Amino acid sequence: MNAAINNGQVIVIDDEEIVRESMIQTLQLEGYDAIAFENPLAALAECSMGWMGVIVCDVRMNSIGGLEVLQKILEIDPEIPVIMFSGHSDIAIAIQAIRMGAYDFLEKTDDPQHHLNTVQRAWKKRQLVLENRSLRQVIQGQHEIDNRLVGQTASMWRLRETVLQLANVDVDLIINGATGTGKEVVAQCLHDFSPRAKKSFVALNCGALTESIIESELFGHEAGAFTGAHKKRIGKIEYANGGTLFLDEIESMPASLQVRLLRVLQERTLQRLGGNANIDVDIRVIAASKVNLREASDQGEFREDLYYRLNVASIELPSLDQRKEDIPVLFCHFADQANQRFGRESRPVPELFLRQLSTQSWPGNVRELRNAAERWSLGLPSAYENKVDSDIQTAKEGNLEELLASYEEEIISAALKANKGHVELTAQTLDIPRKKLYLRMKKYGLDRSDFTDE
Repeated sequence: MNAAINNGQVIVIDDEEIVRESMIQTLQLEGYDAIAFENPLAALAECSMGWMGVIVCDVRMNSIGGLEVLQKILEIDPEIPVIMFSGHSDIAIAIQAIRMGAYDFLEKTDDPQHHLNTVQRAWKKRQLVLENRSLRQVIQGQHEIDNRLVGQTASMWRLRETVLQLANVDVDLIINGATGTGKEVVAQCLHDFSPRAKKSFVALNCGALTESIIESELFGHEAGAFTGAHKKRIGKIEYANGGTLFLDEIESMPASLQVRLLRVLQERTLQRLGGNANIDVDIRVIAASKVNLREASDQGEFREDLYYRLNVASIELPSLDQRKEDIPVLFCHFADQANQRFGRESRPVPELFLRQLSTQSWPGNVRELRNAAERWSLGLPSAYENKVDSDIQTAKEGNLEELLASYEEEIISAALKANKGHVELTAQTLDIPRKKLYLRMKKYGLDRSDFTDE
């Protein structure tokens, strides 16, 4: 057997110590991560829909019958391979176990190599089950995620692929991105496409609360913990048990709470304010920051150990100015959403307007663009739309060539302004050769220095 392929677990459940030790030793020699339990209920706590492993369970135990344990395991996930193990040749129980869903039935007196071969087949089956589930989830989620993380640029294709991959890897992570780039949307996708999707997604903005309030919000408190604490309160961490905790603007978290959060991440336990009991929590933590936490930790503004504990994986979100080609499709998407929400009749967005939007700078990123789309849907004044209307109104008495020339000059001017006079970047934004841009600038008397000064 190739031990290198075995990165899952084998759980052995038996109330005889000598049997447990013998099985564990045999399995570990073959490269398996094998653990033994005398108490079946403790073994059940290790199982989940995403657990990669196989269970070998004794049929006859004093505390609880093997068939009852089998039933409880299959209720957690009917595709966990459970190999029933017996010291007796009990055909009736074997048949019953197989009918209930056991993977196989072995006698303790069988050849040890036969035991290992059965475990290996069961382990490979479990691996295949989880791989197929992951693949189905990716296929099913691809269409939905396209409608949630909108865009056709290479950076957005990579982002969607990364989100779908990391959604199925149950690790804490950091999302980095400027204000308005959609950090909470990405965090919600990571939760919704993960095995935790049926549990709670709990979000907390660390920058919106004072230190005293955020401590109670995160950890909860017992009755009488402080003045005004008349009854027990469950905190965000505890409320997210089984699901995902999203901590936005984590760079704003007070240093004292960073220490307590680190302990939660390391031990997966917490204590409410005013309490002494350790409360176990099963959570995935997704932190978001608009600053570079690596640099912040180097400067002593953020705990380095917390940064490394969170940064098991990370996602970088592009700014809207880094993916201007997505602006037209994003604007139309948000306009359609707004029309549905406000009960407005859908109307096409003028092509000239979309092109003008693509040349603007968007410091507020996707959030600012969504706001502009909602205003447009409601028919409210928009600085961007007014600019296009003004350009067309000024040139409307000219012929077609004069109107197009006027519009082309405005587009080039706006692009030069957005790129601070940088000709090469402007050419890339407009998707034209640099030589062609120089000729157009010369035609309209445009000088890059006029935009550099701005």
